[in-house]
Amino acid sequence: MKSPDYTATGVRRIVRATGSSLAGLLTAVRHEAAFRQEVVLAVVLIPLALILGGTGVERALLVGSVIALLVVELLNTAVEAVVDRVSLERHPQSKRAKDLASAAVALAVVNLVAVWALVLLT
Repeated sequence: MKSPDYTATGVRRIVRATGSSLAGLLTAVRHEAAFRQEVVLAVVLIPLALILGGTGVERALLVGSVIALLVVELLNTAVEAVVDRVSLERHPQSKRAKDLASAAVALAVVNLVAVWALVLLT
């Protein structure tokens, strides 16, 4: 197997970065139930945001809160993968890292609910 070229620039770098991003999304869809659930939520909420948002700013806030949740879930998954790669042994620092990443997801959910409530109910 050929080692990756980390010195790529320009279009070549963009193509490789896009490939890595797509590989990450596919990995999350295949292996992460929480991410799949959030993707289903996004498939429902993003079209609703485009319909229910009264202005461009409202639509951007509604859609952005959904995308932010997906981003935070991907980062949570990455933290968990790295912690598990380092060691499957229980350790307070491993628990701390996973708990912090999970808390970030919880705050992203709170943000999504708050944005939708404020935009649609006020």
